[in-house]
Amino acid sequence: MKRILSLCLCFSLGANFAFSQERIALYSGKAPGSESWDWKETESSTNGFNTRLVYNVVEPSITAYFPEKSKANGTSVIVAPGGAFHILSIDSEGIEVAKWLNQRGITAFVLKYRVVHMLSNDPVKELSVKMQDFNKLDEINAPVVKLATQDGLKAMEYVRQHALAWGLNPQKIGFMGFSAGGTLTMSVLQTATDDNRPNFVAPIYLYKKAVLGTQIPSNRTPIFIAAASDDNLGLASHSVELYLEWLKAKQPVELHMYTQGGHGFGMRKMNTPSDYWTMDFEHWLHFHQYIP
Repeated sequence: MKRILSLCLCFSLGANFAFSQERIALYSGKAPGSESWDWKETESSTNGFNTRLVYNVVEPSITAYFPEKSKANGTSVIVAPGGAFHILSIDSEGIEVAKWLNQRGITAFVLKYRVVHMLSNDPVKELSVKMQDFNKLDEINAPVVKLATQDGLKAMEYVRQHALAWGLNPQKIGFMGFSAGGTLTMSVLQTATDDNRPNFVAPIYLYKKAVLGTQIPSNRTPIFIAAASDDNLGLASHSVELYLEWLKAKQPVELHMYTQGGHGFGMRKMNTPSDYWTMDFEHWLHFHQYIP
């Protein structure tokens, strides 16, 4: 109750209190399935990806980012950063996305989900070696993908249960993610129940091979898909395959495949066509009446 009251205060501080935030643990104790994990969450600011990274996540959480009260429209989105289920690109695919959503009146929740244990203090170098063999990487990731999906479903449950207290519409909760976060997005959607299923999703340059579940929802679930044709991990076709599946299921689906942008463009501005994905996403949100 104390946590909810502190969150509700974010709405009472006036229109100038933008980007207010609160970290919320998803489990009251140790997360089920990883009780024996004894390492600690760590950040890396100097690395080969030139962006701030989080790794060795043990305690899954969501951090709530609230828009200005005058802009809030009741829509919310859980944001899952990517990083091959080993790291989380917490800024470009997390916090910066949340702030962009806030500017459009959407409440955002940046998800820190459990990832593979990294053994060194150079997570990018350690991950890069593993990415030379995607089949082996999939084997390493498989147990953690299940735990991460559990975290995503728990985040959905939490947001929906507390939506009214936050002034949110419980039937306008979306889930979006980047790369592994896109894989997580679809795993959450396709393994969910009616109680924890997102109302709309946006997998951005997802890795489809590791998605859990195969059940496309029967109820209307709009989906926004985006990737770059020159994805340097060869994942462009994964987004196309997902699009065709949802088209066949007669679900409202939209695909944007940009000529250039590579993999992991997120909120980075690189003077490539992928820079405009947020503009296309905003138009899509407007069309489906998630923003005014």
